[in-house]
Amino acid sequence: MLDNKLIAVVVPCYNEVTQIENVIRTMPEFVDRIIAVNDKSSDGTLDLLLKLQKEMETVDPIYTSKIDKSSTVYNYAEEVVYEMDQKEKKYFTSSETLCDYQNSKRLVVINHLKNGGVGAAIASGYKWCKDHQIDCTSVMAGDGQMDPAELKSICLPVIDENVDYVKGNRLIHRSAWLVVPKIRYIGNSVLSILTKVASGYWHISDTQTGYTAISLKALRAIRLHKIYKSYGMPNDILVKLNIAFCSIREVEIKPVYNVGEQSKMKIFKVIPRVSFLLIKSFFKRLWIKYLFRDFHPLFLLYNFSFLLTLMSIPFFIKIMKYIIWGRPLADATLIVFMFLFIAAFQSFGFGMWMDIMDNERLQK
Repeated sequence: MLDNKLIAVVVPCYNEVTQIENVIRTMPEFVDRIIAVNDKSSDGTLDLLLKLQKEMETVDPIYTSKIDKSSTVYNYAEEVVYEMDQKEKKYFTSSETLCDYQNSKRLVVINHLKNGGVGAAIASGYKWCKDHQIDCTSVMAGDGQMDPAELKSICLPVIDENVDYVKGNRLIHRSAWLVVPKIRYIGNSVLSILTKVASGYWHISDTQTGYTAISLKALRAIRLHKIYKSYGMPNDILVKLNIAFCSIREVEIKPVYNVGEQSKMKIFKVIPRVSFLLIKSFFKRLWIKYLFRDFHPLFLLYNFSFLLTLMSIPFFIKIMKYIIWGRPLADATLIVFMFLFIAAFQSFGFGMWMDIMDNERLQK
């Protein structure tokens, strides 16, 4: 525990038989539960997890409080949410909780019956923590690339300052450019820029790190089973948290490489997929957050800029044709195109400025 708050760490595992034991055994003492999610590994990871579970100490069971079942009109909304929480398990990747020993083992092993992806594994761990009302839930990769000594600094803002979501930031560490592989550094920077626009969290700079901590309030605020199941999960959850008006903070962590990990991410496949995800997520955030939940003029400015851009495309094509064919260009065509393009650019810029100002309140 930290300050009498329950702490859990979700560890997604896929073929990490060489790394997972060190991750589990070096977990700080203040961690009440380690939720290892085996994502249909084929290398003996599951057997090793069960062996470690038997060896680990027995701890006090976690008792969760139940909803007040007295039938009144005032707690009907809570009853609806409670029922939804009980029924939503069918939407997650099919899994089983192994050898839980009446919730008295520090290491909880959740075994996916089919491979769902890293995002699906984290979602299953989050679901367990939400159901057991864990105050602060962190995520550490099963490949040993996250220093357990830094876990406390990531959890404390959630515990002591009511921050909803905390992310580690490797890029601000003084060794980042020297330690992080250059292709990953550049790819991370590109995706971070796109994620700023899509999520509305304009002050984050290392969006791809998976070393995070989330509050129980934030876990309850989003649909966990709808978290993107693959490597775009860190980006997708930021959008979902922003739509739910959750606060965020980044803390400096060191980049860790060459500890025996074997990356399963194909960066040239991931970037296009995640970029497409972020484009969709931007429009989703725009409509849900700034029209349906809390109307804001930036909704009009953004959409006006998109409309003007579409209107300018035929004029742009016409101008290109005239240039290629070497024909004289009508002044009216050029003037209309410039007017539409400049107006679209200004509208988008003002919308972005309002977006930044509005989300300042969520940056802690």
